[in-house]
Amino acid sequence: MGLLDDYFGTRHPKAGVARRTPLEVRSALLALNGPDVPFVVRDGTAKEGDLVAECRLPASRVRLWTRMRLDAAKHEVRALDEQWEVSLAGRALGQRSRGPANAVYRVWETTRAPDGREHRVETFRFETREMKDPLRRAVLDAGWTWRGVLLRL
Repeated sequence: MGLLDDYFGTRHPKAGVARRTPLEVRSALLALNGPDVPFVVRDGTAKEGDLVAECRLPASRVRLWTRMRLDAAKHEVRALDEQWEVSLAGRALGQRSRGPANAVYRVWETTRAPDGREHRVETFRFETREMKDPLRRAVLDAGWTWRGVLLRL
């Protein structure tokens, strides 16, 4: 394991797990799509990579991507996380960042209790693990390594 593997979220499959073909890994990742998951896995463009998992969080004005490239020679999926956060003013200005997306996005609302006091109530919560864990699990169950990267796939 490399020095930054822990930081980037690199995981290796358990010993004895049979390695699947690249087509089977791709199919396993695309099979994660469904009505009860908060993200979509789709084919990527030439710039994006082989596959892209995309999650839009309109409640918190955040968009998350995990771009993936399947490296059949090394039996690994290289994954690059990107985030786009729109400014609080709602303008087109925002912040785009790359790197490990280990965050919790929350939206709070202020309500008034019967006694007249104001309370903050959480109305929305999303952890990036809700998207990354199923992706990583699909890759590891196929006997491949999940390798987090920072700059390029």
